[in-house]
Amino acid sequence: MARKGIYKRGEIWWVSYADLTGKIVRKSTGTSNFKEAELMLHTEKKAVREGKLSDTVKIANHTFAELAEKYKAWVTGRQASARVKGYIITHLVKRFGPLPLRRFNTSLVEQLQTDLMQKGFKEKSKKGMVAGGYNKVLGVLRHMFSKAVEWEMVEAETLKRVRKVKLSREDKRLRFLSLEEAIGLISVCDEHLKPIVLTALNTGMRKGEIFKLTWDEVDLAHGFVLLSKTKNGERREIPINDSLKTVFQRLPRRFVEKDGQKELVCYVFHDPKTLKPYTDLKRSFATALKNAGVTDFHFHDLRHTFASQLVMAGVDLVAVKELLGHKDIKMTLRYAHLAPAHKRKAVNVLDNLLNPAPICTPTTNCTITAQEIKKESALSANSLKSW
Repeated sequence: MARKGIYKRGEIWWVSYADLTGKIVRKSTGTSNFKEAELMLHTEKKAVREGKLSDTVKIANHTFAELAEKYKAWVTGRQASARVKGYIITHLVKRFGPLPLRRFNTSLVEQLQTDLMQKGFKEKSKKGMVAGGYNKVLGVLRHMFSKAVEWEMVEAETLKRVRKVKLSREDKRLRFLSLEEAIGLISVCDEHLKPIVLTALNTGMRKGEIFKLTWDEVDLAHGFVLLSKTKNGERREIPINDSLKTVFQRLPRRFVEKDGQKELVCYVFHDPKTLKPYTDLKRSFATALKNAGVTDFHFHDLRHTFASQLVMAGVDLVAVKELLGHKDIKMTLRYAHLAPAHKRKAVNVLDNLLNPAPICTPTTNCTITAQEIKKESALSANSLKSW
C-alpha cells in the first residue's frame, strides 16, 4: 500500500520530498489515513512545482529598498543601461521603498502601470536621461524580482504575481532612411561626424556603444568589432565590412604623453580638444539632417536604417537579431513587414506543389500536364523498386 515518499512511524504516516533548494524534507502528516497522507504529499509537491515556499525554507522578509540597493550594485558596470535603470529604480524606491517584497501582487503592479500611463511617464528628465516608457519601468521591475528569486530574497510565487501584468501595446515608431537619403546624409556630414554616421549605418550599433568604442574592441585583422559592454550586458560580435574597414583605417590615431611615454588614446571617436569620448552630437547631426533635407529623424534611427535595409535586402530576421543584439526575436519582428519577398517565396512554394511546372525536354514542347507528371513520377518510383 505504501508508495515512494510516504512511510509510517508508529501509526502515523510521514512524507518526504525535495523542496525548492533540493533539500529532502521529511514531515509528519499527523494522520493514520493513507489517502490523506497521499493527498498531503501531492499538495506539497505541487507547491514546489509552482515555486511556493515550504515551511522548512526560511527567507527573511526583505523590503523593496533592500532589493533596489542590491540590484543597483549588480547592474552597475555590467550593463550599459545601468544609468537609465538607476533613474527608474530611484522612482520605484520612492513609491515602494519600505514595502516587503512578499506584499507585491498583481493589483499593486497594475496600479503602478495605470499611474505611469496617466502621467505619460515616457519623457526625458531634466538632466537628459531617458526615463523610459511605462513598459520600460515594468520591465525593470520584473527583472528586479527575477533576480530577487535567484538571490533568495523572495519566493517564486511573488514573481509570478508581478509577471501577470501584461505590458501595454505601444505604437513603435520606425523611421529609417532610403538608400538615397542615406547617401545624401553622409555627403553633408562634417568631418568628425561622417565616420560616426558610417559606423552606425554599417553596424547598427547604439549611440552609446559607438561613443564608448575603444580600439581594443576593433579587430581589423580578423574583421570584427567585439562589444564587451552592451545595453543588455552581453558581449556582441559585429562583422566589419569593407566600407567600415576603410573608415577605421582612415581615422587618425592620437597619442598622449604619460610618464614620459606615448600612449594611444583608447577611444575610437573622441573630441580632439579633450581626447575624451563624445557625449552628444546633437548640433552637428541636426545641421547635417537639415542640409540633407531629412526630417523626423533621430540618431537612433540610423540603427533602424541598418536593420531595415538588411531585411529588405533579404537577410533573415535571425541574423538581424544577432547583429542588433536583441535578446528576444520579438524585438526584431518589428522589421518583418519589410520582407515581402519572403512571403512571396513561401506562397510560391505552395504554388509549385499544387501546380508543378512542366518538364521540358528536347523532345517535348513544355506542355506536359499535371496528370502526366504524376504518371511519370509513378513510373520512376516503380523502376527504383526493381533495383
